[in-house]
Amino acid sequence: MEIRHLIYFAEVAHRRNFSAAAEALFLTQPTISKMIRNLEDELGVALFNRVAKKVELTDAGRAILKPAQDIIRAFQNLGAELEDVTHLRKGSIRIGMPPMIGVSYFSKIIGEFSKIYPNISTQLIEVGSRSVEQGLLDGDLDLGIVLLPLDDARFNVFDFVRESVVAIVGPDHPLRKNRFAKLQDFSSDQFIMLRKDFALHDQVIEQCRKLGFTPQIACQTSQWDFIISMVAENLGVGFLPRKVLELNVKKQVHMLMLKDTPLVWNLAVFWEKDRHLSYAARSWLEFAQNALRGTMSVSNRSTEHER
Repeated sequence: MEIRHLIYFAEVAHRRNFSAAAEALFLTQPTISKMIRNLEDELGVALFNRVAKKVELTDAGRAILKPAQDIIRAFQNLGAELEDVTHLRKGSIRIGMPPMIGVSYFSKIIGEFSKIYPNISTQLIEVGSRSVEQGLLDGDLDLGIVLLPLDDARFNVFDFVRESVVAIVGPDHPLRKNRFAKLQDFSSDQFIMLRKDFALHDQVIEQCRKLGFTPQIACQTSQWDFIISMVAENLGVGFLPRKVLELNVKKQVHMLMLKDTPLVWNLAVFWEKDRHLSYAARSWLEFAQNALRGTMSVSNRSTEHER
């Protein structure tokens, strides 16, 4: 048995499709199918049930998947350690983050980092916070940006900004001339929300329920600008971080500071504790931490001043 057999097996288990696994590994589908058959012959058990184009793990496959992943991770960590020893300043970094976060906080950081490390490529994957967490655990991402709280002991966390979430209303809303509002003031409104895989979605729903009402959700999306456009057309109310709203200014939308509601936009960089970070990822993390220090205090002072 070779390490590559386990890598192929884990990739097929992850993708549940031989062709997709082959494409991810830059192999042909017959090659990966042959390798899996060889592994099954060596172990004397079937690892997958093959029904049409669908692939499912057998009981034996499920039994060895976790040990196989541990072996692969140990092997990858060994390679990363050797890379660090030889100081090879090259590689790639995969960073998952909610949409608009890159523009809001990381465009300049990535640009400056690329000047120092021109041979390190940085790939940004825009998905919701829940998907970022899973991507780290699956090994598809090196680092992630998440909305706190993150109640998971498997991750290290560096938080860098804490700012208020504001309500936005359209030009015909009765509160459009106000400066402040309470969340319960919107109990009869339609809500234009981020999708369920965004942590802010759960925050808003939870706070509404604590106040004794279940919000009427008219629409869910992954795009900040779509929420703002829908609100501008008087189709509902939205809830967004103030900084995101300021980057998407529309005159038709009116911002309201929320009183007595603990909705905050507390962002953090996070990574898996038990996974070795490559030289590239650690260099980016250190660079980002230095660049972001002080953001938290500045944001807090701004919010306090509004109050």
